[in-house]
Amino acid sequence: MPTPALSSQSDAAMRDANLPSGELERLLSVAKRAAQTGAVPLKELFGQAMKIRAKGAAGNLVTEADHAAEDAVLQVLAAETPGIAVNAEESGRRAGEGDLEWCVDPLDGTTNYAHGFPFFGTSVGLTWRGRPLLGALALPALDQFFWAAPGHGAWCNDERLQVSSCGRVADALLATGFAYDRIERLDNNYAEFAWFTHRSHGVRRAGAAAVDLAYVAAGRFDGYWERGLSPWDLAAGVVLVEQAGGLVSGYDGSPLNLASGRVLACAPGLQAEMVADLARCSPLSGSSYGAAELDAAAP
Repeated sequence: MPTPALSSQSDAAMRDANLPSGELERLLSVAKRAAQTGAVPLKELFGQAMKIRAKGAAGNLVTEADHAAEDAVLQVLAAETPGIAVNAEESGRRAGEGDLEWCVDPLDGTTNYAHGFPFFGTSVGLTWRGRPLLGALALPALDQFFWAAPGHGAWCNDERLQVSSCGRVADALLATGFAYDRIERLDNNYAEFAWFTHRSHGVRRAGAAAVDLAYVAAGRFDGYWERGLSPWDLAAGVVLVEQAGGLVSGYDGSPLNLASGRVLACAPGLQAEMVADLARCSPLSGSSYGAAELDAAAP
């Protein structure tokens, strides 16, 4: 088993990027402004009748609020950092100069939003060569604004964040989520959910990855794992957890690869146990939850 990752990717990215003096603070200011600007149409449209359509896998929704928020974010980024690449959920990638890239999730928690559940937000993260560097997350329905960067810590509104001191899964409140392809494959996180639910204080599934990560940073959750994620789901939240003193890695404890779509984020005292537990989990049979067709399709 790989040695658990102990170093902060955001601190390493800051060191290796060698930004000019004051540039980190400028970029952090841009991220904050972009996230807050994107959250404005989300708050204005929340609870109103709107067009909702499916995209891609079953259950993957997009609303006019997604597009309105993304347009607002991209306008800020284009005005303030025109040379930096952008990877946005709805409009895709825009090439830039250098090694920095914005990762934008205009509406993290679209399904929640469409159903009137107030667990959603606008996430704006900045990466350097694929490693998270800084980020901001605005939750307009909850009046919470998170941000983090190396040398500045992690914050929610005016409160400095610190991950929990939990040291045992048996004492932990955990969080997870289920990817849109869960109905199409056996490797769908059901086994892991059952394992940790049985051994912890409980597992919450609220449907917004960036928010789950922010709540780990705030010590509200002790740990979080999920598969099937995209860089825009992770970039800002990873920095929040790391700058609040938490550990972020792949399932096996190796350094996080944003492109892998799998993340484990937790209090330092939980990482070794959660890595070992994740390694013990094998997919449940589809027939055990009414999806025998998945068994037939398994390799």
